[in-house]
Amino acid sequence: MAKGGFRGMPGGMNQAAMLKQAQKMQQEMLRMQQEQESKTFTAAAGGGMVSATVNGKHELVSLEIKPEAVDPEDVEMLQDMVIAAVNEAMRTADAEAANNMSRLTGGLNLGGLF
Repeated sequence: MAKGGFRGMPGGMNQAAMLKQAQKMQQEMLRMQQEQESKTFTAAAGGGMVSATVNGKHELVSLEIKPEAVDPEDVEMLQDMVIAAVNEAMRTADAEAANNMSRLTGGLNLGGLF
């Protein structure tokens, strides 16, 4: 290794600068995670008959079912709509988290580095 940095590193970035950059990225990632956890994500199913809201911690915080969706003869359909709404809200939360992470890392897959 060349003195003061790694060979082939653009601009001769040294270890101290790399560590400082990694720490800055880790702090930004923590801030983004906290922000994500405080957000809510809502999705509907059955043409809006069932609406589910989850937070960034993947907790169901609200579930709304319109009275006309309740058919004692077809409980399975209501169950399916609830599952679909909750799953879609979770996917929306995950997609936003992945998008934020991609922006932070410039598209690099760090695979659990932080």
